Amino acid sequence: MKSEIRFSVLSLVLFLFAFHNALFGQGIKGKVVTVENAPLPFASVYIRNLEDGVPTNENGLYEFKLKPGYYDVIVQYLGYKSRLETVEVKDAWVTLDFVLEPQIYNLSEVEVRAGAEDPALTIMRKAISKAKYHRLQLQKYSTTVYLKGTGQLTDAPFFMKKTLEEEGLKLNEAYTSESVSRIIFTLPDKVEERVISIRTNGDNQGTSPAPYIQTSFYQDQINEIISPLSRSAFTYYQFKYEGSFFDQNVMVSKIKVTPRSRGERVFEGYIYIIEDLWAIHSLDLRTSLFGFQISAKQQYAPVAENVWMPLTHSYTFGGKIFGFEGEFKYLASTRDYEVTLNPDLVKVPEIIDEKVQDVPQDATKFKKSVSALEQLASEEPKTRKEYRKLLNEYEKAALKEEQVAEKQDVVSERYYSIDTLAKKRDLSYWDSIRPVPLTLKEIEGYKRDDSLATVEVAKLSEVDSVAKKARSGFKPLEVLTGGSYSFGKGVSVGFKQNLTKISFNTVEGWKVGMGFFYRKYSEVKLADSVNRIRKSFNIEPELRYGFSSDRFYGKVNFRWSHTQPTSGQTWGLEGGRYIYQFNSDDPIQEQVNAAYSLLVRKNYMKLYEQDFVRAYWSHRVNYGLTYRVNFTWAERRELFNTSDYSFYNKPEREYTPNRPDNVEAGDEVFQNNQIAKLNASLEWRPGLTYTIRDGRKSPNYERSPLLTFTYQKAFPGFFGASDASKFDLVEVGLKHDVKFGVSGKLDFNVTAGTFLNNDRVYFQDFKHFGGNRTIFSNFGPASNYRFMDYYKYSTNSSFISGIAHYQFRKFLLTQLPMLRFSGLRENIFVNYLKTENSPHYTEIGYSLDNLFRIFRLELGVAFENGKYLRSGPLFGIATFIDVNFED
Repeated sequence: MKSEIRFSVLSLVLFLFAFHNALFGQGIKGKVVTVENAPLPFASVYIRNLEDGVPTNENGLYEFKLKPGYYDVIVQYLGYKSRLETVEVKDAWVTLDFVLEPQIYNLSEVEVRAGAEDPALTIMRKAISKAKYHRLQLQKYSTTVYLKGTGQLTDAPFFMKKTLEEEGLKLNEAYTSESVSRIIFTLPDKVEERVISIRTNGDNQGTSPAPYIQTSFYQDQINEIISPLSRSAFTYYQFKYEGSFFDQNVMVSKIKVTPRSRGERVFEGYIYIIEDLWAIHSLDLRTSLFGFQISAKQQYAPVAENVWMPLTHSYTFGGKIFGFEGEFKYLASTRDYEVTLNPDLVKVPEIIDEKVQDVPQDATKFKKSVSALEQLASEEPKTRKEYRKLLNEYEKAALKEEQVAEKQDVVSERYYSIDTLAKKRDLSYWDSIRPVPLTLKEIEGYKRDDSLATVEVAKLSEVDSVAKKARSGFKPLEVLTGGSYSFGKGVSVGFKQNLTKISFNTVEGWKVGMGFFYRKYSEVKLADSVNRIRKSFNIEPELRYGFSSDRFYGKVNFRWSHTQPTSGQTWGLEGGRYIYQFNSDDPIQEQVNAAYSLLVRKNYMKLYEQDFVRAYWSHRVNYGLTYRVNFTWAERRELFNTSDYSFYNKPEREYTPNRPDNVEAGDEVFQNNQIAKLNASLEWRPGLTYTIRDGRKSPNYERSPLLTFTYQKAFPGFFGASDASKFDLVEVGLKHDVKFGVSGKLDFNVTAGTFLNNDRVYFQDFKHFGGNRTIFSNFGPASNYRFMDYYKYSTNSSFISGIAHYQFRKFLLTQLPMLRFSGLRENIFVNYLKTENSPHYTEIGYSLDNLFRIFRLELGVAFENGKYLRSGPLFGIATFIDVNFED
């Protein structure tokens, strides 16, 4: 009985609420369609009196709540004539439908003249010269943004469909997220975003519209895609004039954008340019990325005098990978613009295209002796080239002024906050704030997931919670896979990832390893409530045992660290008896060596044993400067093969000895020895810039090269023994990647050095180079050599090493647009090494990258003094994927 009363009361409340909305809500609503009655999705419904508007939804429906009064309503849609209606809103909803007719374009007379230049070229040259002006003309603006993202999985491999359904993911059903945010942008590049509300039927609660709103087509690139208004646009695009029309008292030209070579990271479609203002009126462009098709539409509207800003953004992203196919649609609607004009750019000069127009005598030229600000204050006509120079100089001066004032190396700032009520808004709030009515599919999606959420909450009983807590204890499998167990107050112990420590090598035979850790951690918030000071103390024992050698090894590392927002220090003490590769960079991974040994009887890993103690200290002064110092004492011993085991049993192949082959090493460099060595290194990134995110400063490493300097010295005086090492080694390095245009990228890694003295250098202290004799390519494009023996050219003399890798957008196979659209990349690499005692070693090769979006196939050849040495195919992971095997 009580439940029935409760239901009746709830029904009465809902009825009264609906009646209240019907009685007191007012505004305009309706549908936008073509003359054939087809709905126009995401059309712009703009209230000219308010300089505000909303888009239609996928079915062409719209709603706009308005106070009583008279309003001029303009409806726009790309390719159709705009419609203007004046409507009076009283105390009820007004239904206002629009039927849009196809746009009729007037062709310029210049178009039909034989041999005349296409008017699109002049229009685009002027628009490109004004692009930076439009980026800088607003000193500050704020806007409210509604963002809706809807995705659906349309297909999946047949063997996965049932599993997906069991996980609650069904084909052809909508999964939607919505958010409302207030975004504030301030020159030169500061974005503050406050999320007012979020609603989603997925797990992602962090929907942010900022990436969509800040995607300005006035920039040279948009997510590494060349903009049609880029300074280099004519290199990548052809432009064709397709007519003009009047809209809101401005002349608009329709320009067809066609890539000179179709493929990824270039746009294709139409851009509409406002005459005289040379600003974007709207655009409809598409491109592809990694084989996925992307389309972008933007409709602009005037928000101040001579200022047009995007009113609606719509993006679609669709494609297929490994049998999974889906489509995702995003709609961003901006309203309530508040703008502050840049006072330096109030006056707009006449722009002259000197290629086709006569340059009047009073057209001013850029003068370096006069400040850019003074020259911008003049209304005298300027050629497009001179105006672009002037804006470049103005931007440099403004940035320099900003840097001197406060943040000398910060290029952008991003601040993101979520209102405490953002996730607690009820349905009535969303119905009142949502500018775009939900489609039936989206409503069904919300109902489905709200029901699932209710069921999941019901399942979480107190008994389940207790059981879940009990299950979070120790699990035996975590000894291999890794696990951490907290004891409170920042203290935890656990296992490292030990599964990869099980392997085989010819020195130990089958071996097992085990890594543990103890950690005590603390952090203190600074006064800004964002940055922290972190301190930690770690004890990390590691054990290993070889069954064939019957040798047990162990070491332990005591490490302290103290990290501040942009700086930090680490120091520690490590010691024990352990086994290492001669090249401390571990050129071959344990499991790869085990596979080659067991399957084809090739043992590339070469090992030695040492008793050692090492003290170390590193200091990161800032993200751009780090220095490290360590001192090592060690007693080192040669090891020999103890196992001949392999699945490959053909007699013509035998394991090689554990002593590496080398062009300059005699037997004496492998004898047992002692060493006391100081190693000091410096890493510097000149010109490093930073981005601030929510008060945290993070470096932009991709914009700065890495310079390294290393000095090593062995002190024989610590022992006075005849077998103690004695040498001095200096080394410098340069590593960087440079991007060129669309998808062009050069990665290079150059090192050079010399032994100032090499009185007694054992093989462990030779300069080793990253070799490879397997069919697996290196993870980094410019990390190691492809075909070089691991230790053949190791040296105790002078050396120079260079590894270079260049990625093309279009080379051989990628001349075909179909392959470029698939995401395929073609690369070439050239590697070189020379030491005093080695021949000139060279590698050249070609690779297909992003095969099936994750693989890489390389074909290369190696030479010694120009004579063929070896060649072959290599297989690896696509270069854009960053793989890290560290613990």
